[in-house]
Amino acid sequence: MQGEESLRILVGTEGGSLPLEERSTCEASEQWDFVLVAADHTQRNQEQRQRFLEELRRKGFEWKESQGQKRVFFGIRAEDKIFELYRTLLMEPQGPAPGVESAPPASVPDTTRIRIVNFVLNHMKVAGDTFEDLKKDGVFETTFPLHKGEEELEKTWARWRNLVRRQPIDDIRNYFGEKVALYFAWLGWYTYMLVPAALVGLLVFLSGFALFDASQISKEICEARDVLLCPLGHQSRSFQPLSSTCTFAKLTHLFDNEGTVLFAIFMALWATVFLELWKRKRAEVVLHWDLYGWDEDQEEMALQLINCPDYQLQPHQHSYLRSTIILVLSVFMICFMIGMAHLLVVYRVLAAALLGTLPFLEKQVTTAVVVTGALVHYVIIVIMTKVNKHVALKLCDFEKPRTFLERERKFTIRLFTLQFFAHFSSLVYIAFILGRINGHPGKSTRLAGLWKLEECHLSGCMMDLFVQMAIIMGLKQTLSNCIEYLCPWLTHKFRLMTACTGGRRPDPQLQEWQRNYLLNPVTTFSLFDEFMEMMIQYGFTTIFVAAFPLAPLLALFSNLVEIRLDAIKMVRLQRRLVPRKAKDIGTWLHVLETIGVLAVIANGMVIAFTSEFIPRVVYKYRYGPCRQGNQPAEDCLKGYVNHSLSVFYTKDFQDPVEIEGFENVTECRYRDYRNAHDYNLSEQFWFLLAIRLAFVILFEHVALCIKLIAAWFVPDVPQSVKNKVLEEKYRILCDKMRSSSKSTDV
Repeated sequence: MQGEESLRILVGTEGGSLPLEERSTCEASEQWDFVLVAADHTQRNQEQRQRFLEELRRKGFEWKESQGQKRVFFGIRAEDKIFELYRTLLMEPQGPAPGVESAPPASVPDTTRIRIVNFVLNHMKVAGDTFEDLKKDGVFETTFPLHKGEEELEKTWARWRNLVRRQPIDDIRNYFGEKVALYFAWLGWYTYMLVPAALVGLLVFLSGFALFDASQISKEICEARDVLLCPLGHQSRSFQPLSSTCTFAKLTHLFDNEGTVLFAIFMALWATVFLELWKRKRAEVVLHWDLYGWDEDQEEMALQLINCPDYQLQPHQHSYLRSTIILVLSVFMICFMIGMAHLLVVYRVLAAALLGTLPFLEKQVTTAVVVTGALVHYVIIVIMTKVNKHVALKLCDFEKPRTFLERERKFTIRLFTLQFFAHFSSLVYIAFILGRINGHPGKSTRLAGLWKLEECHLSGCMMDLFVQMAIIMGLKQTLSNCIEYLCPWLTHKFRLMTACTGGRRPDPQLQEWQRNYLLNPVTTFSLFDEFMEMMIQYGFTTIFVAAFPLAPLLALFSNLVEIRLDAIKMVRLQRRLVPRKAKDIGTWLHVLETIGVLAVIANGMVIAFTSEFIPRVVYKYRYGPCRQGNQPAEDCLKGYVNHSLSVFYTKDFQDPVEIEGFENVTECRYRDYRNAHDYNLSEQFWFLLAIRLAFVILFEHVALCIKLIAAWFVPDVPQSVKNKVLEEKYRILCDKMRSSSKSTDV
């Protein structure tokens, strides 16, 4: 029939035969919860498909077939009795009080309809095959809920012009469900709370500019033209004047100054206040959605009973053997991640040796190695993300969790653990190991007995850590966001271009199904990946923030883009996500709390062992002009540079012939605290080490105490929410009391 397609609908009835009715496309106003798509037309697949559809009918579903040019589309709709059962089990579990007239049932939201239909589709078995098995066998190609009524969200939310506009969280919840809405509510709150952190971090960074030329240490370095630095690393074969590091010394002072300690403590407090205020915000939102007492286990059991009335409860189980195997495999993967960090070390050593042979890089080999090392680290992160996800899934499958929710929690913990080591292992190496196991000039530690290990930048290891953080965060916030938007956009455009619509015009309903089909597919990991991306960013923003105070500012700008980017993807470029019910962000909250504790430890160690803060303070009050309470007219740090550099006599070089200008130099200097006569660690080194350890303990205890006090001072749940919950319980009891009194009087 030209210009009109023949559609058929199979309508389930009680007890009788199931007539096949031919329906015209004029009935395009029908609402369907889900669409199944099939591409193969073999007899075997058609028989399996028919059995699956018959089973759907038996469970109380209606379906409608519409033939496209290359694919067959099946509209799926659940009968009202399924939602009445859901309402009986969950939405009105207690029922009205005796003697109280029951209110008419409210209509079931689209998000609930889609969630129930999706659960039944994915848990239904026909001849032992699940829907996933049928997809693998080619019986069905895919399934998805339809985008319906998204125009308002697209207008008020999913546009770049709404970059700083308040998010319509309730509208997001009504369309995508509570889990997606809570993600955007959390992301919006996180972005809002980044404003003070970004301003303070920027202030700390700019305060270094105020002292850019006034720093006593920078002045001494810039004027030390007669002080020669010893050749360090495999690529260095000449002496360098200390004054050649003048520019980098000034730049290092921008983020390695007295404000760094205060900013690290501020960020520890900020992380705690952020989480506590988010818990309060979440409580208000969940109460507004009437989900304060909702239970996810009860929801899971209700959906299982709707799918199969004979469902038997699966009790919690624990296997020590499985747990031991999973623990061993997880530790192996963590060691593998650490091994990848060591591989990066090998790369940096070999790159230093190779780049040192290039004439145009002879003076900037260290900088080139740091930059290329950061780029290689970024590539390793991208590759290991895919590997880690596969490993975490296999570990979860091996453990056999009881429910999907339990599986999701376990998967979250395992994947985040692996991702944490993949992202931060090289930063830990740079912050706490780089340049500390290299020996000293004349007796350097060598890789495979050939190449000297890499040294810190001549201006200190803080510069290496700053550059590594800046490159990784910069790439993740710019390149990753561009890829995250351009890939779905280009994929969608390609699908539209390659789609064959044919010469005749399909009916409006089939056209709408095809439009949804041509959108980019989504998986159960779509929202999970967004959460993981934000958790890693939160880690970069807090864990090594002492070395990179601009991290909150970069995160703020990135999140403003991320919110609209995710919105555009979900509304305009991707198929509709299956709505999921939730009353919090789940395991991610524990991840955030763990990152907060790790941030206190890491920042304390960065200040103590990576920055020059402790050596400066010790010199100022023990060795410098201001020792013993003196108040001289000169700067208290005068002479610090000379004090922090050890002396090495060039006659003790093992291979002096390879060093240019060796015959004209009798001594050179290097960054360390060693004796000049035997090159052993000096008394100052051990005294500094004791002070560093004492500072770490003091800093962590003070910061953690501040976190605990802040957590106690800011209640998780506002008093207004507690009072509303209390009032609701009181009202229910009073209603039952009154109805009981009326029954007694009668």
